[in-house]
Formats: sequence, structure tokens, C-alpha cells
Amino acid sequence: MNYSLRIFICIFLFTLSNSLIYAQGGRIPVPAENGMVVSSHHLASDVGRDILKKGGTAVDASVATAFALAVTLPAAGNIGGGGFLIYHGEDGETTSFNFREKAPLAATREMYLDENGKVKDNSNHEGILSVGVPGTVAGLYKAHQKYGKLAWKDLVQPAIDLAENGFEVSMPIAGFSNMLKRYETEYPSTAEVFLKKDGSPYEAGDILVQKDLAETLKRIRDKGPDGFYKGKTAALIADFMKKEGGLITKQDLLKYEAEELTPVKGNYRGYDIISMPPPSSGGVALIEMLNILEGFDLKAAGHNSAKSLHYLTEAMRRAYADRALYLGDPNFNPTMPIDRLISKDYADLLRENIQEDRASVSDSANFNKAHMAYESPETTHLSVIDSQGNAVSLTYTLEQSYGSKIVVEGAGFLLNNEMGDFNAIPGYTDSKGRIGTEPNQIEPEKRMLSSMTPTIVAKDGKPYIIIGTPGGRTIINTVLQVIVNSIDHGMDIALAIESPRMHHQWLPDTSYFEDWGFSPDTERIYQEMGHEVIRRWRQGSAMGIMLDAESNIIFGAADSRSYDGKASGY
Repeated sequence: MNYSLRIFICIFLFTLSNSLIYAQGGRIPVPAENGMVVSSHHLASDVGRDILKKGGTAVDASVATAFALAVTLPAAGNIGGGGFLIYHGEDGETTSFNFREKAPLAATREMYLDENGKVKDNSNHEGILSVGVPGTVAGLYKAHQKYGKLAWKDLVQPAIDLAENGFEVSMPIAGFSNMLKRYETEYPSTAEVFLKKDGSPYEAGDILVQKDLAETLKRIRDKGPDGFYKGKTAALIADFMKKEGGLITKQDLLKYEAEELTPVKGNYRGYDIISMPPPSSGGVALIEMLNILEGFDLKAAGHNSAKSLHYLTEAMRRAYADRALYLGDPNFNPTMPIDRLISKDYADLLRENIQEDRASVSDSANFNKAHMAYESPETTHLSVIDSQGNAVSLTYTLEQSYGSKIVVEGAGFLLNNEMGDFNAIPGYTDSKGRIGTEPNQIEPEKRMLSSMTPTIVAKDGKPYIIIGTPGGRTIINTVLQVIVNSIDHGMDIALAIESPRMHHQWLPDTSYFEDWGFSPDTERIYQEMGHEVIRRWRQGSAMGIMLDAESNIIFGAADSRSYDGKASGY
């Protein structure tokens, strides 16, 4: 940032004198002096900001924002799903919280297969059998117990108010409601919530009130995790599962526990990278790619030049191959070679066979072609920093948009369909997208592999960038490109997020370009190197924060790819 602009922002902040600083997503970062919350819904961001203004910690604000998103962003915000949280304290302390969903106790390796060994009726992605044991409530509570300051009930109450009093329906929710109208006989409990009393769909601008969800949130407010994993809510879940032919029981809910884990750590051009360990694949793959890229002069190559895109692709290709081969739930895969995968020496070996102007071939003796399984882009992320300099990066999900699309009758919340992230056909890989490797096969109480990549970049022991995004398999590469844009190309957080993105995941051997941001000449040169390109609408929806160490100003940016995202600071 140039000196004149920094001075202007300082004067602007002083003039506002702690009043609300507001902007929707876009290419201009939102400045603040004290704290910042960036999330995928403006009401949730405001909830988190208000918690910070009351003296809450970054974890307090994250918890309140996450619960608010469970009301206002039902496509991904949730209490019926799971996710990950990275914490970086002002004092340099780092840790992570794993609240990924688990397979039910009654789950089996071949539970989705018919007599011919094929997945029956897409049952691992659709229907009641696709639901994993939810982890969100347990994870948020565990983080709060260690790093929270305000009372738990005060963090849940804003979400209760939003559910009880209602909020304006956005276009995405209206679209879901209109779709649901066509399938309401398949999802009667969901229609009770997302269709009006007369059976008509909600339109943008209507007020959505969720009374059952409000009552569920009150039980969580009053009893913590026991208000979800025990008592009335647990009974509603278990009874509904039994009625609909699902697997989750009261015992599954009682046995669920979130975990505190040591983050995976790397270093890129003098910046510390703190990210999520398995069962997320994100941190390992991210650090592996950055280690490879550190050996190339990306700045000299130019932002999104054909040469830079080539180097990015080759790093992505190798990291995603390792992701498929090695990673899964560490409680079931204790010998994963994590230290080797994130080492500089290993990156040096991988870099040796990258040609400067020629694409590698995505092939391996260990796998067939095009085996990478589908992961939905419908996740959500929030980034937070408080006035003390404590930072949180939190990503959580229901898996597909609106998860299983099944609301627990009488409880008002949507269930995930995360069981689809397991390898459903053990040992079988084909060109249609199946993968059957052992680390991510189904086992009772096992957590399914994820691509969620909540990440904090630090400099001299202090948070510098707080970043994450939805996007399924593309999540890791979106986070990668935001970091590279910032560190190698000197972009502020808004430009780093708004810049056009690409994706390669080893197999299928195809690069995906956002269709609005790459010149025909760049694409032509890139293809002449041997890369295949497919264009698509968008990739991810990053929510980021950057700290300017010189001015001590916080800058937030909500990706304009998000319909209703907001950076809310004070």
C-alpha cells in the first residue's frame, strides 16, 4: 500500500471515531482499527463484530458468527454439519479444533453398494444414509471453553433472535425454496421450514422465521453441547433417523467428541503458514504446494501469466496426487507421512521433474485416470481478529448446498450429507470419478477426508493473513492463490481475493479457469505447453483479513463471488 493512501485511511478512521465501517464484497478492502469479522452473510458478520465490541475474543466472535450463519445461510452455515478452526493467539500460540463429522457406529465399508458392487441410487450423497454424526456444536463449544471470554449464552442468543424474529430472504434462499416446491413430497420436514404456511415458496425480501430452530438453539444456549447431543434434541434426531431409516442413534450422539490438534506448519518466503492437519487434506497439500513454488520466481514470471499458471498447475498436480494416496482420518491412519509431505526436501525432489515449458502427465502406477471424487462447493468460511490481535480462521459445511436437504422434524435444522466424502467402493477406481483408496474408506466413527483449508499466515509471530473459502476440492487451490497473490505479487487482501482463479487436481488432467479473467493469449500459450483448459463460472468465495504492520490497520474483504458476504469492522 502506498504512503498517501495509508495516511488517507488513518484520517478516515479517526474521523469515523469507532463508528461502523461497512462495505459489501469487492475490490476495495474494508479498514478497521480494533477488530474485524468477515463472513458470507452481512447479518452474521455484524453479530460477530458486535461481540468484539463488547469485549469478546476472536473465538467468541467466531462462535457467535457461526451460529448466526446457521440461521441466515442455511446452504452451508449449520449446527447439523462439521468443520475446522485454526487459532493464532497474539502471544504466538497456535492450535486447531477438529469437529469434522463421523460415520455412525452402524456404518460399514460397503454400506452403499448393491449386489453388483455399485453405489445404489447415489445413496452416499442423497437421502438419510448420507448423514454423518454432526460435530459443529461440540467444536464451537470446545474452542470457547479454552479461548472464550464472554458467556456462552450471550454468543448463541443473537442466532436465536434471528431465528425467532426472522430476517429478509435473499435470492439464494428464495431459489432453494422455489426448487423445494417441486420436491416437497420428498422433503416434507424441509418444506415445513422453507415453504410458507400456504405452501408457496419464499421470494426475495420475504421474512423467514424458524421457530423450531430457535427452540433448538435455546437448548444449546442453556445446556451447551448437552443441549444438542443429549436430551430433547438428541431424541428428535434419533427418532427421526429411526423413522426415516437412518443410522444415527442416541449412542452416536453421546459418543461424539471434538478434538484439539496441533496445526501443520510451513514457511513460505519468510512467512509462517499455519493450517489444518488431517482429517483435512488442506493444510498438508497447501504447504506442499507452497514449498514447490518457493523454488520458482513467480513475481518475475508475472501474475497469472502462462508461465506462473504452469508452475501453479504442476504444484497442484503433485500435491493432489499425494492427497489421494496418503491422507485420511489420523485416528485410523496413524502412519501417514505428514512430515515428509510438508518438508522442503520432498518439495525439492518434486520440483526436479517440473519442466519449464511443458506440462507433466497426470498418471501413476497406483491409480487409474480421472479418479477424483466429487466434493460440493457449498461450504462457508469466516475470518476474525480481535482488538488484542488474536485470530481465528474457521471453515464449516453441510457438504452439498443445503446438505442432505433434510430437516430434522421438530428441530428445524438441516442435516449434512458428508458420508459422500468417503470412498464408497473399496479398492475401485474408474474414469467417472470413483476413488477407492484405503485411507478414506468407511469405518464406524471415522471422520471423512476434507479439503477445507482454514489458514493463518503469520509474520514475526503475529497474524498477517487470515483466509479460507468454500469450494470443495478447489478450496486448497483458492487459498493457495490468495496467499501467492499477496506475498509474491504484493496485492492487498481485496485484490488477492478478487483476482481470477484456476484449479487443477491431478486427475482428471484438466485445468479449470474462471471464464472472465484470463486473456486468450495467456490461455493459448498455456495450452501450447500441453495443458487442457475448461472454463467455468466461478471458483470459491474467500473471506479474508490482512494486517498492515506499519499502520496497525486491519483490512477485511468478502469475496464478491459471495452473494451476501460482508467485512464488518470497528
